[in-house]
Amino acid sequence: MNATPSSSEPELSRPLGRPPRVLVTGAGGPSGVCFLRALDGAAERYAADLDPNGAGLYLVPRAYRMLLPPGDAPGYAEAVLRLCERHAIDVLVPTVDVELVALARARGAFDAAGVRVLVSPAEALENCLDKWRLAEACQGAVRLPDTRLVGSPGPVEPVGGFPAIAKPRSGSGSRGIVLVRSATEVAGLPQDGTYLLQEFLPGTEYSVDVLTDGDGRVVAAVPRARDKTDSGIVVAGRVLDLPELAGLAEDTVRTLGLRGVLNVQVREDRSGKAALLEVNPRPPGGLSLSVAAGVDMPRWAVAALLGVPLPERIAHRETAVVRHWQDVVLAPRELGDLGDVTEAVRPGGEEDREAAA
Repeated sequence: MNATPSSSEPELSRPLGRPPRVLVTGAGGPSGVCFLRALDGAAERYAADLDPNGAGLYLVPRAYRMLLPPGDAPGYAEAVLRLCERHAIDVLVPTVDVELVALARARGAFDAAGVRVLVSPAEALENCLDKWRLAEACQGAVRLPDTRLVGSPGPVEPVGGFPAIAKPRSGSGSRGIVLVRSATEVAGLPQDGTYLLQEFLPGTEYSVDVLTDGDGRVVAAVPRARDKTDSGIVVAGRVLDLPELAGLAEDTVRTLGLRGVLNVQVREDRSGKAALLEVNPRPPGGLSLSVAAGVDMPRWAVAALLGVPLPERIAHRETAVVRHWQDVVLAPRELGDLGDVTEAVRPGGEEDREAAA
């Protein structure tokens, strides 16, 4: 299979005759920051977050910083669409889980406005964001740990016995995940179907960053070891050449019908075989590791949305990365002062009515 050299990068100015205007939401989080940094010098970068202190907002000029309502607010997609139209945005990159489904369902309206959205189909997203639905959707297609709903009929003890992992059906990072050591401890968990009990996988955990084209064809799958994490985000890791893990991730992506830039998390069982843990159906917080390994997923993803054909395969190189905090130094008056152009966009068009008053 032919692979594009790791140094190759797409030219984003060519499709439009100018640098594209790319709006990245969740700019205060690691996913948004990674994406914005990767596009530096290749696009006009716009950054949005619900927190005026979000670090990624200050990676772009003041006039390109925007505030948004929470991603699960009523009318969120319509508010984002109005903002995209106001700033003539070419590409929208959502990086927050709670906003994904609403934006996917509104994709037709964005397309009609000339805004390309880096998002998977709504059903695929819903299958990923609900870990029970994920297990059901992938059953028989990829290797899975034994998974069952807490409170459902049947035996409490999972295959492999205790200890086992209990986790909420929804949520990201490591929030709510606990190690349970007995049926008594399982009985102390919510019994309303909101928690899963999963076979404990004691081996090494890996993440696989995946890039697809618009048709869902996988063009890059980059496995990386999560050597050290902080609040669920990798801060030290190694990018590795592990075809078996890459293949598991590709099978998962094809089974679910995902698109764009996303992340598949796997872990080895007692026999050393990898099994699927979770899928993050948006750019991951550790995306900078894949970029460092020679696969600039943000640039390639934007290029694909602009109509640039992606290579058959983009190769990565093995590397190790240690991440650190980086300061953005501002004048005191600039922090949190986003200006009139970037006022908070509220659902329902309030800002438009106020502007007309």
